[in-house]
Formats: sequence, C-alpha cells, structure tokens
Amino acid sequence: MPKITVLPHPDVCPEGAVIDDAPAGVSICRILLDHDVEIEHACELSCACTTCHVIVREGFASLDPATDSEEDLLDRAWGLASTSRLSCQAKVASADLTIEIPRYTINHAKESH
Repeated sequence: MPKITVLPHPDVCPEGAVIDDAPAGVSICRILLDHDVEIEHACELSCACTTCHVIVREGFASLDPATDSEEDLLDRAWGLASTSRLSCQAKVASADLTIEIPRYTINHAKESH
C-alpha cells in the first residue's frame, strides 16, 4: 500500500504524520480523517468548497487529473500551487505521496467535525 507523508501544520498536524497503509482508490481527505488528521472539509467531501485543499509535494503525477469542477474551485483556494488538489477529489494511486496542508483556507468559520 502507498504511504502518505503529511508535512507539519501548526493547527491540524503539528508533528506531521506518516500513514503507511493508504488504500489505493480512496481520497486523500478520507484517509487523513480516518487517521485522525482533522483536515477541514466544510462540504463533506462533495467538491463544493476548497477547505480540504492540499499541495502535493511528491507523487503528484500518480494522481488522476483534476476534473473541470475541481479546477474551477481550486482557482479560489488560498496558497494555490501548480500541484494543488482538493483532497476530497484526489484518490491515492500506487505511488507514495507527500502533502502539505496550507496554513489558511478561505473558510471564515471552522466547522466542528
């Protein structure tokens, strides 16, 4: 199974995290949540916001291309990079991933999940 390395984030994951058993075909967001990395996901994984935005630092090429809907939403994300994805839409393939959760989102009120 691929590995996901989460770089340290001061609020969500201060120590960083390594998830050694990321199942292929599952979204990055679902895997993070299942491993107690409480990434924001205001739209409940429905590709309707940008709060689960991540920057894929390694392994980006292994992901399926973003849909037009995802690309349109990403245009509104804070800290957009060329390897940005909505973690609710990016499904793990066979390669290991290293991701960074941006410091901020455009969400003014953090949801409690």
